[in-house]
Amino acid sequence: MVRDGKGNGELAINAVETVSTAFMGLTVGCAKCHNHIYDPIRQRDFYAMKALFDPLVPRKITLATADELVASGRAFREAAKRRAPLEASLNALIEPYKKKLYDDRVAMLPDDVRAIILKPEQDRSEAEQKIADDYYPILRIDSGKITEVMPEAERKQYQDLQNQLNQAGNSENGGRRGSSLAAYWTVEVDPQKATEKSYILTSGDPERPELNHAVEPSWLFAPANPDFREGRLEAFSDWLTAPQNPLFARVAVNRIWQWHFGEGLQKTPSDFGKLGGEPSHPLLLDWLAAEFVRQKFSMKALHRLIVTSQTYQLASEAESALAETNNKVDSANAALWRFPLQRLEAEPIWDSIFTAAGSLDLKVGGPSFDGGAQGERRRGAASAEGSPQPTTRRAAYLTRGYSTSRDVMPSFLQAFDVDDGRAPCPLRTQTVTATQGLFLMNSDEVERATVKFAERLQKESGGDLKAAVELGYRITLARQPSAKESERALAYLDGDPAKLKGFAWLLFNLDGFIYVR
Repeated sequence: MVRDGKGNGELAINAVETVSTAFMGLTVGCAKCHNHIYDPIRQRDFYAMKALFDPLVPRKITLATADELVASGRAFREAAKRRAPLEASLNALIEPYKKKLYDDRVAMLPDDVRAIILKPEQDRSEAEQKIADDYYPILRIDSGKITEVMPEAERKQYQDLQNQLNQAGNSENGGRRGSSLAAYWTVEVDPQKATEKSYILTSGDPERPELNHAVEPSWLFAPANPDFREGRLEAFSDWLTAPQNPLFARVAVNRIWQWHFGEGLQKTPSDFGKLGGEPSHPLLLDWLAAEFVRQKFSMKALHRLIVTSQTYQLASEAESALAETNNKVDSANAALWRFPLQRLEAEPIWDSIFTAAGSLDLKVGGPSFDGGAQGERRRGAASAEGSPQPTTRRAAYLTRGYSTSRDVMPSFLQAFDVDDGRAPCPLRTQTVTATQGLFLMNSDEVERATVKFAERLQKESGGDLKAAVELGYRITLARQPSAKESERALAYLDGDPAKLKGFAWLLFNLDGFIYVR
């Protein structure tokens, strides 16, 4: 959460960088500290655009009812009472070790810095406080460092106290795991901030404005005198999505093309500038953008246009003679003479596993959940309260994010290349690792899914193993098995329905299950 003036300044800076790359295809972040070296973007342009977002402040909206608020407050107080003696014991245990680690770090600082750190905060000058703040990350003592220096007996005592605290409930979420009140964060315009001037910032630091270089709200390619009567952001968004503006349409079309083909016509979807290179098919990109505008920015119409094209309907494997000839001329498939082979992203892989098993929970909304062994450990702590989290919900609800003090991202998402959200991700990397194979072969999720999938095949095929094989291929690979595949599968089953579990496991581990051909 952002705080005070500095935090709001960072919010506006992040908004400029995100909006410009996401919707305009421009990397204006380079102009935060100096004029852009390669593209015609001045430092003044960056801070004029920042002025659009300067009045915004974050606001937390609670969706709970009055009764839920009262119940949450009562649970919070009860949890605080349970936790207070445990926290006191824990603090008393770690305090000597924490102090020793802190004193050791302070002793290693330069003499002038050490003198500032040892000085009481109320006696520090503004400059000295800035130095103390800069050294705070170095002097902060994390719990992991404390336990490293503890004797084994006290480390065990520390862990026992932590476990008791977990069982006592978290006073921050009302005393019960997963019972935090429904809420979301939004931003709103602060009328007072809307009257304040905006300035160019030295080195991009919100606390160091150049008071002799004020800027008026504006943006790149804006008209000479923007009409802000309806609001700064309203004027900017109207300009951004105007049919006459080619930036938004080209960037949006390219991202949708990338969604379908794995790679955009412009290979760097967030950078249409000089360093981003040229589109592989510029005329096609322009035509699609014009069609997008003509269809009044209908994404449904654009999706239909792309997926009904002959290019999209090509197979990823061409006939051998054609492939041999085309590979000599265009081995990189730049001309899209075949469909690019693509692996499903993490979320569709998860959903496909439980869809095949017939157990995917399609409920909309609700709290996020953890997956994999990491989630099992957390659910184990919650099971004492009788509220284990579900493990077959859609992967869109899997917990994700970043924290310096704990592992937030489930191991499944990490294995299949999902970013933790610290930076915008216009295109996920795609790796092939042993961890991915191990998940599909040995994970608890796949083990449970194969049992359910086998039961489904036996039930829906009426006990006919040949029909079960065909049904399994249709569900997982969206095609009928070849005669050879059917023959080998039936030979493996050998008339034993109990072997359908092994057959289901095999289907989950075929390349065709996670690759779009």
